[in-house]
Parts: sequence; structure tokens; C-alpha cells
Amino acid sequence: MSQKTNQKSTGVPRAPHEPSRSDSKTIESATEVLEGTSKKGFVARILPFMGPAFIASVAYVDPGNFATNISGGAQFGYLLLWVIVASNLMAMLIQALSAKLGIATGKNLAEHCRLRYRRGVVIGLWILMELVAMATDLAEFLGAAVGFNLLFGIPLWAAAILTGVTTFIILGLERYGFRSLEAVITGFVSVIAISYIIEIFLGKPDWGQVAHHAVIPEFKGQSSIILAAGILGATVMPHAIYLHSSLMQNRVVVHEPALLKRLFRYEIIDVVVAMGVASLVNGAMLIMSAATFHAQGMTQVGTLEEAYRTLEPLLGKAASWVFAISLLFSGLSSASVGTMAGQIIMQGFMNFEIPVWVRRIITMIPSIVIIALGVDPTKALVISQVLLSFGLPFAIIPLISFTSDKKLMGVLVNRKSTKILAICVAGIILALNVYLLYVTFTGG
Repeated sequence: MSQKTNQKSTGVPRAPHEPSRSDSKTIESATEVLEGTSKKGFVARILPFMGPAFIASVAYVDPGNFATNISGGAQFGYLLLWVIVASNLMAMLIQALSAKLGIATGKNLAEHCRLRYRRGVVIGLWILMELVAMATDLAEFLGAAVGFNLLFGIPLWAAAILTGVTTFIILGLERYGFRSLEAVITGFVSVIAISYIIEIFLGKPDWGQVAHHAVIPEFKGQSSIILAAGILGATVMPHAIYLHSSLMQNRVVVHEPALLKRLFRYEIIDVVVAMGVASLVNGAMLIMSAATFHAQGMTQVGTLEEAYRTLEPLLGKAASWVFAISLLFSGLSSASVGTMAGQIIMQGFMNFEIPVWVRRIITMIPSIVIIALGVDPTKALVISQVLLSFGLPFAIIPLISFTSDKKLMGVLVNRKSTKILAICVAGIILALNVYLLYVTFTGG
């Protein structure tokens, strides 16, 4: 088994150097586990494989999710909780397929598109995915800026600059190895999760209604269907699909069929845990909104600022502060991951990349312009989610096609049942996103 790491494993360019001590220790531990020589307990054995899915999962708890989940809870109470559960189950399958592609082939999804499709198609996909990456970054950047604004009263334009500087620092951690960045991003996700545990505790929801609506599919009119499509559109993200395949492609390298299968099984654990946490956070957002806003008849709470201001008189100042902290950490972590995804997309499709600081500055500009023009950040978040919905088919369809190719995937090729399930999931996701786009542009 090779124990080297790819210096571009996360898409952020850095000078070649030896793996960091934590990276080397992680790879060594993973090697022992895969080869059956580790004497550690179960939890210690799975730890070396945990991390990549947590980075990808940040896309599932970004500020766009805040907007849709809060709106869903305020308007319909617990009704759409099942949509969050179903969306995250679908996301687990899609992200597992993405991870499997990187493990089996040593190449990411964008690289496979470049190698398998005609030049014109590749350029078209690259441009579309760059727009998706920019839309993603817009949502996340705005979310972090609003978080700084709510917490410290900083003007939005200054908060935007502070967000840019902070994400530079986070991305700079990658030079110390993949493990350092994974640890920081996982820590951020943990802060978001803990914040919403506190919010639920303060909100005192109706747990009977929570249990019922988590498993019973229901709608209440066309507006609930539209909002369900929005929740789904804010959950399954195209840039996370491209990113996850890259995070796995050279993290731990094996070639023997038995070891490939074993490595993928451990990555499934990573995916289930990370996406499970993301699902709980999204569910907690909706539950908090239902237990506070909907229960008080405040069904029109639709912006992040409104949610922040309204929480204080309902639940006390601590609740509003916890909300702002979770929004800030969500925006910072997802903005950093969005920049990484943009690097992967450019490198994979076009086989070149630009310095990460250049990309960070370029992607800051639209957000700063929108803030300077006085555009409502929450409305900008919603528009960004529509753009993401448009790009989703161009990630899911190639992913299913490649992972179902026996010659390409070898022993990790999709089973027939997996392929059928993936196609069904893709069909549901695409149908709801098409419906969302139709309603958005026609008003019907």
C-alpha cells in the first residue's frame, strides 16, 4: 500500500512537502486497520477514516439551509420535517458514490468528465460548475457576514471583508496537512450542532409531533411543495459531490480488491456519521422554528435577521446569540469548503488552477457588490439556491454513470440494486428541482 499523500488532495495548491506528522500517523493507522494488523478497539480503528465526509457535509448545513429550514418551520410547523430526513438519506447515497469514485479510480469527478467527454462538453460543464461554485460561495459568504453583523454590530461591508480574511486563515491550515483542515472543519460542524441542541432545549418542542412528521410524508397546499423543493435544493449540493471524490482520491491509496472494499466500508461509516449529524442539525433548525415562530403564530419569519431579532423576546438573549454564532460558523466553514470545491472544479475540468488567494478575492467581489447595493442577503441566498438546483443534474448524472462502469470502477462498481436506487433518488431530486425552477421563473 502506498503511504504518500497527494498535495492537492483538497484542491488547495501548496508547495510540495513531506506529509505532516498527523497525516503520516493517520495514514499509518489506516494502513494497519485495512491490513488487519491493528489491535485497537472499534472506535480507534474508524478514526483514521473519519474527516472527508465532514468536510463535504458542511455544504448541508450552510446558510442556505438556515433560510429554507427556518421558513419551513415558521410557515408549516413540523410538517416538512420528513423532507429533511429524506433529503439527507438521499445525500448519504450520493456522497457515498462520490467517495467511492475517488477511492476506486484515484481521480475525482471533474477529472473523469474531462477524460470521458468531448472538449466542448467539458468547457460547458466547467463554466456551469464555476457559476454553481460562485453561487455557493455567495450564499456562504453572505451568511458569515450576516453572522458577524448580528453578533458584533459590524456594518455588513466590513463584516464581508472580515469574512474574507477569516476564510483565508482557515484555508491556510491546509498547508499543515489534510488532518488539520479536517479537524477544524469538524470542530465548526460540532459548534453548529451544539448550538442547535441548545436552541431545541430552549424551545421545548412537541416531541410527539416531531416523531410523527419525521416519518410521515405530508403536504399542505402548493406552497408547502415549493418549500419542500427548496429544502431539498438547499440540501443536496453539486459542489459537494465534486469535492468529496477529490477528498478521497489520494488520501489512503490501496489497489488490492479486498482492501478497496474494506476502505469503502470505512468511508461509508464516515458518510453516515457526518451526514447524520448534518441531518440532525437541519432537523433542529426546522424544529426550533416550528416550536418558537409557528407556535406563536409568527408564520412569516423568512429572513435571518428576523429570526435573530424574534428569538430574543421569545426565548431570551442567549437564544439569539446562539443562533448568530451557529450562522457565523456555518458561513465561515462553508465559504472555505466552497473555495476548495472551486479549485477542484477548475483543476479537474481544465487541468489548471489559480492561487487560492486569487480565487478567494474573485469570489468575494459579487458578495461585496450585493452588500454595497443594499440587496437583502436572505433574498440573495434564495436566488443562489435556485442556481445550485440548476447545476445539480450535471453532477449527479455523470456520477451515477461513472460509478456504474465496471471497467472504470472494478470491484467497487455499483451493484444493480445500488444503480437502480441511485437512479430513483436522482429522478426524485431532479424532478423536485425542475419543479422549483419552474415555479421560480413562472410564478406558477
